Amino acid sequence: MAHYAFINEDYIVVEIIVGKDEGNFDWENYYGNFRGMLCKRTSYNTLGGIHYQTNSDIPSEDQSKAFRMNYASIGGTYDPIKDAFIGQKPYNSWVLNENTCLWEPPIPKPDDEKFYYWDEDEINWVEYQE
Repeated sequence: MAHYAFINEDYIVVEIIVGKDEGNFDWENYYGNFRGMLCKRTSYNTLGGIHYQTNSDIPSEDQSKAFRMNYASIGGTYDPIKDAFIGQKPYNSWVLNENTCLWEPPIPKPDDEKFYYWDEDEINWVEYQE
């Protein structure tokens, strides 16, 4: 099974479907012509340009399965120059990593095994309190 994203004229992802992936047929063009929109294949297991084994954080041996940097998300965008899907910006202060097409906080999350949430007003990570 393959996943395909439909993209409107503003390059916003409006729908994702499960479709066919057989042989050398151009399914992107077929589905796009059927819906009258740009259609691009997307990989459920791709994140930051790396394809991972299903339900795992282990990279796949076959990286040819990594489509368009990230799995498409409804409301996210498609960058035709990078040929990449980019999710919605979670916070105004976050910055797009041009190499992975993922949004990153301006301050790295602490790596001390505690639980944190992002506070946009403080532009910082805040530890969860019980």
